[in-house]
Amino acid sequence: MTFDTTTPVTVGDLTFDVRFAGPDDGAPVFLLHGFPETSLSWTQVAAQLAEAGLRVVAPDQRGYSPGARPEGVAAYTTDLLVADVIGLADALGIGSFDVVGHDWGSVVAWLVAAAHPERVRSLTAVSVPHLRAYNDALRNDPDQREKGAYMQVFRQEGTAEELLLADSARRLVAIYGDAVPTALAVRYVAHLAEPGALTAALSWYRAMTAELASAPRTVVPTTFVWGAHDQAIGRVPAEACGDFVDADYRFVELSDIGHWVPEQAPDALAEAVLDRIRA
Repeated sequence: MTFDTTTPVTVGDLTFDVRFAGPDDGAPVFLLHGFPETSLSWTQVAAQLAEAGLRVVAPDQRGYSPGARPEGVAAYTTDLLVADVIGLADALGIGSFDVVGHDWGSVVAWLVAAAHPERVRSLTAVSVPHLRAYNDALRNDPDQREKGAYMQVFRQEGTAEELLLADSARRLVAIYGDAVPTALAVRYVAHLAEPGALTAALSWYRAMTAELASAPRTVVPTTFVWGAHDQAIGRVPAEACGDFVDADYRFVELSDIGHWVPEQAPDALAEAVLDRIRA
């Protein structure tokens, strides 16, 4: 089985498509993708983690897996996204694990670590900092308000889908810029163009509540990886991230990288993940 192949894993009424890599007896590490991507975003990172002896678990998350695509915005609240990760771990017989998340996957990873510190050995968050650092900047930093304005568009039901998929999904493709290889971007877009898929993915944005602004402090060892040219996350929240971590903390800044770190800088990211896990 290769990382290009998915395996169905059932959690309650939902069935997730999950990619695996590495030895079955390796220390498990969950890789949580962002929007608008799939678990394929981790392909190059997963190969390096597997080579290091880790057991990689990379699910297509709620809304992205056809068998885990319930209808309605209420089915995409963050408490359910967190429960999915724990449910997958339980279904796979995994007790404790390391977790890595990028973009929205980073949001979920922060919340999993906060809600279940007894299960999470370490956290590597990529691109999106602690939610309190982000929300403080959204209120007080003009640069971050400008960078985050796109979310208001994504929260508009119907309008966002039409905008992103029009003209052969031209605007959706444009989100990746030059950072994501064309062949991979094509696969992402094809996946999100499936019936109901883009609406499900955008429901993550539409289900957001003000509670995220008061997310708990993090008590597990944490690394935050940020590209200095990130189009969505500015320097102010990135540098404030560590203020909300009550454990060993490392900030890894990638000077020439933008938002799409797993695809654009897989070697540097894999190194940061391994350094965190081995610490």
